[in-house]
Amino acid sequence: MLTHSTRLYAACAVLLAALAGCTTRRVSSSEHDHQMGAAAAIGGEVSLQPVAGLPPNSATVAQRLASSPRHGEWATIKTGPNDSVRAWVVYPQRSTKAPVVVVIHEIFGLSTWVRGIADQLAADGFIAIAPDLLTGKGTLQGDTLPYDAARSLIQTLKRPDVQRQLAAVGKYGMSLPSALPKYGVVGYCWGGSTSFQHAVASPEGLAAAVVYYGTSPASAELVNVKAPVLGLYGGNDERVDATIPAADSTMKALGKFYEPHVFAGAGHGFLRAQDLPQGNNAGNPANLTATQQAWPLTIAFFKKYLGA
Repeated sequence: MLTHSTRLYAACAVLLAALAGCTTRRVSSSEHDHQMGAAAAIGGEVSLQPVAGLPPNSATVAQRLASSPRHGEWATIKTGPNDSVRAWVVYPQRSTKAPVVVVIHEIFGLSTWVRGIADQLAADGFIAIAPDLLTGKGTLQGDTLPYDAARSLIQTLKRPDVQRQLAAVGKYGMSLPSALPKYGVVGYCWGGSTSFQHAVASPEGLAAAVVYYGTSPASAELVNVKAPVLGLYGGNDERVDATIPAADSTMKALGKFYEPHVFAGAGHGFLRAQDLPQGNNAGNPANLTATQQAWPLTIAFFKKYLGA
C-alpha cells in the first residue's frame, strides 16, 4: 500500500513570479533543465530565509553554505585503476563516529544545491559525501558545470561505471577515521534512479538507500536488492510515479523492504523547489509540505539503518 501525504502547510509568501524549480505537472528532462537554468539565473536576486531543520532550496543554498559552522572540503577519491572523482565532503559536529551518506546528484551534476544537501545531512549527524560523477567531463564554471553541459554529459555515463564509482566513494567514506563501517545513499531525480540502482548493485557496506523522485529499476533486477529502500515522490509526477507499483509489488513478493511515500500535489523536484514560485503560478504549497514531511522521514530512516 502506497503512503499518501494529504496534509498541507501554509506556503511561504511568493517573492518572484519567475521560475525557480520544477513544475508540478509532468515535465520532460529538457523542460526540467530549462526551468533549473532559469532558477540559477535569478538565484542571486532571491532573498528567502532558510527553513530551520530542512535542506536549503535553490535560492537559499549559497547563504546556507556561507554561514555553515560545519567543515566542508573538496576531496579526490580514487574510484578505479584509471579514474577518480572529486567530491564535496562535509563533517558533522560530534564527538563520536558517524555514519556515512553518499549524496547522488541530479541530472545537472554536482551543483551548489547538492552541496547544500550534504551540509544539512552533516547538520543531522552524518558524514556526507557528494561525488561529482561528471568529473573531468566538462569545463567547470567555478565549482559547477553549466546545466546544459551537465545534462548532455550525463547521458554519456555508463551504469556499471557509475555504480563502481559510487561503491568506491562509499568505501572511501567508511575508511575515514571518524566514520562507522556502513553507508547509505540518497539521490534526486537522475540521482534518485541511480540510488535505487545502487541498492540493486548492493556493494559491501551499503545499508540503506533513499530515492527522491527517481524511477524504479526493472522488476527482474530487484531480486538483487539487499538494503532497505525508502522512496519519496511527488503526487504530480506521472512518469516517475508510474514505476512505483511494480517495484512495490515485486519487493513485497521478494520479502524486501521498500517504503514508498507519494506526497499529494507535490511536483518533481519538490525538495529543491520547496516554497519557490512555480512558473506563472502563485506557487505550490504542496512542495513545501512534501519537504517538511520527506526530510524527517529521510533522517529517521538513515538513523535506523545506519546508526545515530
